[in-house]
Amino acid sequence: MAGKKLQVTQTKSVHGRLKKHQACVKGLGLRRIRHTVEVLDTPENRGMINKVAYMVDWKEV
Repeated sequence: MAGKKLQVTQTKSVHGRLKKHQACVKGLGLRRIRHTVEVLDTPENRGMINKVAYMVDWKEV
């Protein structure tokens, strides 16, 4: 897993979502709809992605 990255894209708004879910999106570095970032493939990042899977798309890079 060392060096692997995940490409994460926000697909839905965080407006009106749970505060913890908003924090996960912010923690991944996403700022707006259709914003894409690359994050390291760590258990922490995977957990945040799983928690907000209904708001983001992701793929391995």
